[in-house]
Amino acid sequence: SFYTRRCITEDPSWSLVTVPHLTELCLQHIVHNFEKNPILNYLLPEHQRKVVDRLSTSLPLTVTANIVSHEDYWKRCCMERWQVCDVSNYGDSWKRMFFERHLENILKFFIPNTTDPKQVLELIPLCKGYVRKLEIDQFLPPLRVVQKEESNDLSDTEDDAELSEVYTHHYDLKDLITALPHLEELHLTYGVKSCGMNFEWSLFNFTELDCSNLTAAVRMCRNLKVFKLTRSKVDDDKIKLLARNLVDHPCLLELDLSHNLIRDHGAQALGKLISRSRLETLNLCNNQICHLGAQALAQGLAESSTLTSLNLRLNFVEDKGGEAIGHALLTNTSLKSLHLGSNKLSEPTAAVFSQVLAQNTTLTSINFSCNHLGLDGGKQLLEGLANNKTLTELDLRHAEVEQETDFLIHEIVWANREAVRLGSLQHPTTEPL
Repeated sequence: SFYTRRCITEDPSWSLVTVPHLTELCLQHIVHNFEKNPILNYLLPEHQRKVVDRLSTSLPLTVTANIVSHEDYWKRCCMERWQVCDVSNYGDSWKRMFFERHLENILKFFIPNTTDPKQVLELIPLCKGYVRKLEIDQFLPPLRVVQKEESNDLSDTEDDAELSEVYTHHYDLKDLITALPHLEELHLTYGVKSCGMNFEWSLFNFTELDCSNLTAAVRMCRNLKVFKLTRSKVDDDKIKLLARNLVDHPCLLELDLSHNLIRDHGAQALGKLISRSRLETLNLCNNQICHLGAQALAQGLAESSTLTSLNLRLNFVEDKGGEAIGHALLTNTSLKSLHLGSNKLSEPTAAVFSQVLAQNTTLTSINFSCNHLGLDGGKQLLEGLANNKTLTELDLRHAEVEQETDFLIHEIVWANREAVRLGSLQHPTTEPL
């Protein structure tokens, strides 16, 4: 008889387990074609997560911004782009961090007449739901277009800056910041962080046009609570314009104008702002305010019912200014923190503040560091503190106060601080700190 033998070839390693599920193949296809067809929101939650976990962080923002809300994806975007990522500074939202920092980076390196404004404007519909704070610590002027016919040795002087002002206007933020409905904080510095050997005064100009553009923009930002314009050579004329336009602002609570060129006329405009606005914090550290400006601020303080913090460190208010502020605090019942460090103050100011400490029940912190209060000034403050229960900080470092007086003052202030701490433990507040 004749037998036919049939052979079947098989792969011994083959198993049904290795065959991908149709669902898996579909998800792979969705990831692969996401840029052309981002159908994320039609998927079940567990399938959405699988797709998002595989998406590339280099996908265009026009695709991902308004479709991908998963925080894990934006965390990957942030971590791949920046070495330091503290999400607690961004309301614990990675998506907010990404869009705020991405927008800040574009603005920090935006060069007027060179960079295409579309770079910023096209980002608005993508980021407007997430941007709450912008910190722009450098703002670049345009590149110099016209070169001088003859080079001379005066090219880096202030005169050169005036000649070249026409080339130094910065990008107008108005279209951007007025289109960000959730913007609550804006920090600006009109200058260059590291110009190296290419230093020119024109890199640090805050022009009149810059000021009027910025003022109009801030005035229209109706939800803005914190505005910081620092290290930008802001002078009296520009502050007058700014202060005039901020008087009726519905939300502004904090104004930081530290490290500028504000003198007495500018301080007078700010005095009116204090008395007529809802401002709670004003920082004028390191300006050029003398006693007339301090007297105007004191008048505003006497009329204010909202200001809780005033910083005048590193100015020139002297005793005429210090005494005026002290007299205002005999009637003011809102201010909690006052910084008068490095202001050439002496015993007459301490005498007025002795009376303030005896009467005022609102102030919790005063800084008199780096002044010339002297032995008598220290003793006057000690007398004023005899029955004071509210002051929990009094800085007298380098104020030429006698060591024993300083020790006795410290004991009283420390006792007040402990009493407040124990009181808060016994009666925990329900309000956020």
